[in-house]
Amino acid sequence: MSWFKGLKYLVAAASALAPLALVVPVFAMSGGCGGECASCHSITLQEAGSLLKGIGVVKDVKPAEVRGLYEVTFEQQGNSGVAYVDYSKKYIIAGQAFDIASRQPVGANAPAAKQQERLDPKTLSSNDALVMGNPKGKKKLFVFTDPECPYCAKAHGELKKLAALEPDLAIYIKLFPLKMHPNAYDKSRVILAAKSLELLENSFAGKALPAATEATPKKPVDETIRFAAAAGINSTPTLVLPDGRVLPGFKDAATMRKLLTGTN
Repeated sequence: MSWFKGLKYLVAAASALAPLALVVPVFAMSGGCGGECASCHSITLQEAGSLLKGIGVVKDVKPAEVRGLYEVTFEQQGNSGVAYVDYSKKYIIAGQAFDIASRQPVGANAPAAKQQERLDPKTLSSNDALVMGNPKGKKKLFVFTDPECPYCAKAHGELKKLAALEPDLAIYIKLFPLKMHPNAYDKSRVILAAKSLELLENSFAGKALPAATEATPKKPVDETIRFAAAAGINSTPTLVLPDGRVLPGFKDAATMRKLLTGTN
C-alpha cells in the first residue's frame, strides 16, 4: 500500500469514529515547552477514565510519542481502541499518529511483530520463570501468562492437571503482563521476586498481593516483554511446545497432552 493510499485508508477509518469526535472538541495546537514533559504534566488512569466516560473503559494511559499528547487505550463493546488526549485535558483525537520519516504508525497503533509459528527452543530461557511440575523433566513446556488474565487463570488449573499426567514434564511460566492490565506489571515483579506460584495463584483468585517497591526488580519482567515482542507473542496464555511450536490461546490438559505427545 502506498503512502497516499495509506492516508486515504486512514481517513476512511477515522470517519468510522465520527461519533467519538462529536463527543468532545477537536484538538487545537498550542504552544509547547522544552525539557522533560512529565516533570510538568501528568494524568492518572482515573482521570483518563473520567475524560472518556461514555466512550469506553480506559485500560492504559501514557505519554504519546507525539509531544503534548497522552495515548489512551480503551475498550468499547469488546473492541480495543486508541485515542489521544492533549496535555490540557480538553481535547481528544481519534485516529492514528504516523512517523513522517518512516511512514509507519507509532505508539499502540504501530504494527506488531508477526508472531512466529515456531521458535528455536534454545532461545527460550528458564531463567526468571516459575516452575511447575518436574524441574528436572526432560520435556519442557513454556507458558507466557499474565497474572490478571482470566484465561490464564483458567489455563493454570489445566497446567496443574497436565503436570500430574506428565511426570517427566517441566512447565516454565514466564510472566508476560499485558498493557491492557495496568496492575499486571507490578504484580509480575512481585511474583517473580518471590519466585512464588502461590502468589500467582492468589492473583488469579483476585486476592491482594504485596505492593511492589523501588527495590522490586523490573529486569526479569522487562526481558520477558522484550523477548515476546521480538517473537510476535502478544496475547496470553501462549504456549511454546518442546519442539518450538507457538500456540496462543487456552488449551485444556487433554489437548496440551496430545500436543506434547504428537497424537493430535
